[in-house]
Amino acid sequence: MSFILRMKKRIVLLVILGISAAVIVLLIDFYIDRTGVEYLRVPDDVPQVDAIIVLGAYVFPDGTVSEMLRDRLDVGYHLYHLNKSSRILVSGDHGRKEYDEVNGMRKYLQSKGVPRENIFMDHAGFDTYDSLYRARDVFQVKNAVIVSQEYHLKRALYIARKLGIEAYGVSSDKYKYPGMKYYRAREVGARFKAFLQAGIFKPEPKYLGEAIPIWKSGELTDDGKS
Repeated sequence: MSFILRMKKRIVLLVILGISAAVIVLLIDFYIDRTGVEYLRVPDDVPQVDAIIVLGAYVFPDGTVSEMLRDRLDVGYHLYHLNKSSRILVSGDHGRKEYDEVNGMRKYLQSKGVPRENIFMDHAGFDTYDSLYRARDVFQVKNAVIVSQEYHLKRALYIARKLGIEAYGVSSDKYKYPGMKYYRAREVGARFKAFLQAGIFKPEPKYLGEAIPIWKSGELTDDGKS
């Protein structure tokens, strides 16, 4: 009987710990959501900033941007057209030769008439935290408007503000994208990770490197691709 009693106590303890952990994760999710909402803006209400930061998303093998990423780039271009900044920083995953988000983003913006020297590519924006840490330390951005879909944008704004960037956000939601329930569910875990990274530990990103100030030419970020 004593063995069974001990097992029951352990099970109860594990259940309590599991519920407590779930509550903490959900509270952090709510906290980051409310923090992000505070800095959401419509395009006309965004102040002038050092850079418009467009966060990366999926690019097809031929370099064509996905619909979700296209909508981010269109909003970034709109902000550029409104003279909110003369610099656009596209940040995404280019960790493999065969997968390249940032050149696809750069080409899309150039096709809309943005001069090459006004587009900066962050080839090592492997996740949102790395993108914003590098925006601050490599590209020396002090204030910015960040563009992404709202579910992601709130976390990006939380991270940016915790890293000391005066950041505002403009949502690029054009319609209900396929898989949004999955993205939103995954975001709960991503926000918990962001809370640990930006709110507590503040680790360096995978790569830093020499500074490329945002007020110089975006051609300094070229990797030889046309």
